[in-house]
Amino acid sequence: MKIEFYDTTLRDGTQSEDVAFSLNDKLMITKKLDEFGIHYIEGGWPGSNPKDLSYFQDVKKLSLKNARIVAFSSTIKDDQKPEQSESIRALLQADTDYVTIVGKSWDLHVRDALKVTLDANLKMIERTIAYLKKQGKKLFFDAEHFFDGYKRNRVYAMKVIRAAVDAGADLVVL
Repeated sequence: MKIEFYDTTLRDGTQSEDVAFSLNDKLMITKKLDEFGIHYIEGGWPGSNPKDLSYFQDVKKLSLKNARIVAFSSTIKDDQKPEQSESIRALLQADTDYVTIVGKSWDLHVRDALKVTLDANLKMIERTIAYLKKQGKKLFFDAEHFFDGYKRNRVYAMKVIRAAVDAGADLVVL
């Protein structure tokens, strides 16, 4: 069995109001995580702010021994084609080999947050992943709130996982 570590400090770690990393901070943290032997470092959400896009340009100048840099984004919207999505364009502009796409796996969030049908959410996941795989990306699918979703509606939560895998996800994050 092979265990690999995926670190989200540079994105998830900044979601507290007290934490804000400068570009230099993010690059120094990346070097340290690489020294620790972390396999995957989620560098941020390139479509969310200019600092994250700059990070993906500057991190290429580092000589990393262990870590692979991952760019993060969400699925496309219900009425979008992947090639029309600003978020997906920014993800591709980050020019990483690895990308993570987060998608809703809890039916409550599909209806209340995304305000789409359960089937529409599955199609959003499928279209996003299939498009990125055609672009040559190694793809992680982050099944957001999977265990809450599974507890409430296990059939749908598993349909989400199946849709991601069938569309080409290389790894599913629960």
